[in-house]
Amino acid sequence: MTIRKAKLNDVPDIHRLINHYAGERIMLPRTLTDLYENVWEFTVAEHESKLVGCGALKLYNQEVAEIRSLCVDETLKSKGIGREVMEELLDEAEAFGLKTVFALTVAPPFFEKLGFHEVPRERFPTKVWRDCLRCERYSCCNEKAVTLELVDRPAKVGESAAEAAEVSS
Repeated sequence: MTIRKAKLNDVPDIHRLINHYAGERIMLPRTLTDLYENVWEFTVAEHESKLVGCGALKLYNQEVAEIRSLCVDETLKSKGIGREVMEELLDEAEAFGLKTVFALTVAPPFFEKLGFHEVPRERFPTKVWRDCLRCERYSCCNEKAVTLELVDRPAKVGESAAEAAEVSS
């Protein structure tokens, strides 16, 4: 398994993954144009030359970013791919010096395993005003807002507290 930043030629596969889940009303759809314009936000998982997962880190300001469009090929769920992509996105957020990462999700337990906790979505007014108010599901949204203060990020499996402190310094 390779976890890496997305390239332009990954966009059709990212589009396929996201819009598969959008068709099931689990995620919001993304257009090819939007994905090409924002490909730099994406991290992907590749297995045997096939794109099998993706996720994006959407920056809002010098302190806050959103994890969005996190998904894995349906046939490979529960294999740790989503967690690997998420860990890479969180590493990227830390490298940027961000303080807070949030997500809107229908799967809060996945995020809670990584140290996130549920909060009111109104805590992120930029997201609400930019995306949520224009969404057709705004009045009947089933997504929960979850957040992680990066200073409270749990150590990765196999990483000692000393190593985690060293990386954070």
